[in-house]
Amino acid sequence: MDPVTHALTSLALARAGQRHLPRFGTAIILTAGLAPDLDYASYLGGASAFLRFHRSVLHSLPGAAVVACASAGVFWWVARIRDRRPSDPSSPTLRFAPALMAAAIGVAAHILLDVASGTGVQLFWPFRLHRYAWNIIANLDPWVIILLVTGLLGPVLLRMVGEEIGERRKQPRGRVAAICVLAIFAAYLGARAVLHSEAVDLLLAQEYHGQPPLFADAFPSSTSLLDWRGVVVTDNTVDEANVLLATGKQFDPERSLTHYKPDDSPALEAGQRAAATQTFLNYARFPLASVAHREDGYRFELHDMQFPSGDTSPENMFVRVDLNGGLHITRQEFLFAASPNP
Repeated sequence: MDPVTHALTSLALARAGQRHLPRFGTAIILTAGLAPDLDYASYLGGASAFLRFHRSVLHSLPGAAVVACASAGVFWWVARIRDRRPSDPSSPTLRFAPALMAAAIGVAAHILLDVASGTGVQLFWPFRLHRYAWNIIANLDPWVIILLVTGLLGPVLLRMVGEEIGERRKQPRGRVAAICVLAIFAAYLGARAVLHSEAVDLLLAQEYHGQPPLFADAFPSSTSLLDWRGVVVTDNTVDEANVLLATGKQFDPERSLTHYKPDDSPALEAGQRAAATQTFLNYARFPLASVAHREDGYRFELHDMQFPSGDTSPENMFVRVDLNGGLHITRQEFLFAASPNP
């Protein structure tokens, strides 16, 4: 999920629980709710580092515990420094346990949203490299942003209007609105989960060029609940298909975009045995290989078909293995699909 949605969700959680938050509670939830995305800095290290660290170290359960403790610890330390100053003796003391609880709420919401969207999260890194992904919502969903912004700004605007007409209320506002917005958000995710299941069932109920599907998944549109991009694997193909769940729309599997798997060959087997390929297979949901003959040998590439053609997001990566005439590996590397590749 994009940082804006994470930040707005953290603010909504803080406002919903404002009566029970400790000192610096909103700042703690917001910090912990954004901190796991620090692993995005691995992008600067290239595709190999990004593949290894993005949505793994700080998004795992052990990493989340560290993030929560670190976030709570920073604010606890700041509070202790400020408590030594006599200028504000009325400020409540910040105890570590309530700070840790607030931080845990922020980081848990972050991980939950990232499991619901995108390429998945390595929850049990470094013990298990499997990625957990629900694929029920896009990384950037404008409807969610509009919902959260409306819920957060609405009470502020109402307060401004109330002050203009002379109303004075000292108690904090926006708690009920935040709770309602979070409830609607949860219902929206639930609706998307149901529609995702329907899209997958529809994909699995068809045959593709006379072949039954081995497995399939559906990926959400950022603007429509009823529009899904399906990817289906058969014995020798990977098919892409648009799934429209609107009433009266019939799904035609023959209109899918078909990608054929390469024929078995020594070059294909050599490329598949490469260490980089084995690492990439822990990441790719729908791997599709290709082998090209070159003057000095062969070039093996493995792409992940969960990403549509033209996707320029950093998460869209692939592995390339160059082989000489004797099928010995001369080069293996991870590359971003959006970067120029000679």
